[in-house]
Amino acid sequence: MKAAVFYGAHQPLKVEEIPTPTPKAGEILLKVAGCGVCHTDLHFTDHDVPTMKKPPLVLGHEASGIVAGLGLPLDSPPSSTGGVRGGLKEGDRVLLPAVYGCGQCRMCRMGRENVCENMAFFGSSVDGAYAEYIVSPAHVAIPLPAEIPLIEGSIIADATTTPFHAVVNRGQVKPGDSVVVFGCGGIGLNCVQIAAAVGGQVIAVDIADHKLEWARKLGAKATVNPKAVERLDKELRKLTGGGADIAFECIGNPATQEQAFNSVRTGGRFVVVGSSDKPMSLNTGKVMFREIEIIGSLGCRVVDYPRVIELARQGKIKVSEMVTAKFPLDNINDAFDTLRRGEGIRSVITP
Repeated sequence: MKAAVFYGAHQPLKVEEIPTPTPKAGEILLKVAGCGVCHTDLHFTDHDVPTMKKPPLVLGHEASGIVAGLGLPLDSPPSSTGGVRGGLKEGDRVLLPAVYGCGQCRMCRMGRENVCENMAFFGSSVDGAYAEYIVSPAHVAIPLPAEIPLIEGSIIADATTTPFHAVVNRGQVKPGDSVVVFGCGGIGLNCVQIAAAVGGQVIAVDIADHKLEWARKLGAKATVNPKAVERLDKELRKLTGGGADIAFECIGNPATQEQAFNSVRTGGRFVVVGSSDKPMSLNTGKVMFREIEIIGSLGCRVVDYPRVIELARQGKIKVSEMVTAKFPLDNINDAFDTLRRGEGIRSVITP
C-alpha cells in the first residue's frame, strides 16, 4: 500500500510503498477515506517532539474509513465477523479515536482512558492513517452515520472530540458561563462552537481577523484581536464583567497561557488545551488567594465519541464546514505547508 512515512524531524514525509498491515484477532483493517492534518504532527516534524515509537513511522491520527477486513482467530474458520466483537462487518463506515486506552490500568478503570497508563496513539505509538490502510482494535472503532460525510467526518477523531472533552468534561462549561478561548485554529474554533452549543457566552481571542470572523460564525458573542487593544486583560475583564468563568488556551504558547490565566475571575478555571514543551510563568500566590483552578485536558474518552457524533449528526456542531482543503496522499507535504502558514481551518488527506 502507499503511505507517507516519517523518518525524522526537519525532513519531509516520504510517500512510498510499504506492506499492507494484516489485522489480528480482535482487529479490523480500515481502508482510509480521510485523515485530518493536525498541529501535533508538526510537533513531530518541526519541533523535535519525539514520537512514542521511534521512526520510521506512519503519522496521522484523525481517521475515518470503510472496514475492509476482519481479524480471525488462528483456530477459527472464516465468518462474517471473524474474531471481532460488536457486529462490525466489511463495508461499515467507522471513525477511529486518536488515542485509546488498555482498559485495564487504574486510569482506564476510573473512566479516564484518555490518560491511560498504557495509551495507544495512532501516528505516534503505532502506525497512523496517512496511508491507504490502517489496522485498529475493533472495539474502539465507532460507527459513523450516513448523515456525516465520510471524508470530512475524519476530523471528529481529534479536532472536534478534543475540544468536546476540554469544554464539557474538563472545563465543565454550563449555560450562562463566560468563556474566553485563546487561539482560533482548528482546536480553538471547535472549542468556540462547542462552548456556545452548551450555552456558554464565548469570547474568542486571536491575532488573525479572518479567524475571528470564523469564531463569530461559530457562535462567539464577541472577539478580540490583541493587536487592536491597549491591554488585553483589561479588555477581557470589561467584556466579562470582571473576568471569565473559564478560559481555554488552545495554542501552546507560554505567553498566551499566561494571558489566559490572567483573564479568569476569582474562583475561575483555566484549561490548558494547547501543547507546549516550554514552561509558563505562574503566580502561585494568585492561584491560592483567588482559588483559581488550573486544569489539563488531553484528547477525549472513547465513550464520549458517540455523543459528539450525535451532535454533529443533528447539526448542533459543524464538521464539514471546518474542512477547508483536501489533499491527495502524494501531496501531503503541501498540506503540512498549508498548516505551517496558518491557512484555512482543517485540511484532510484523502489516500
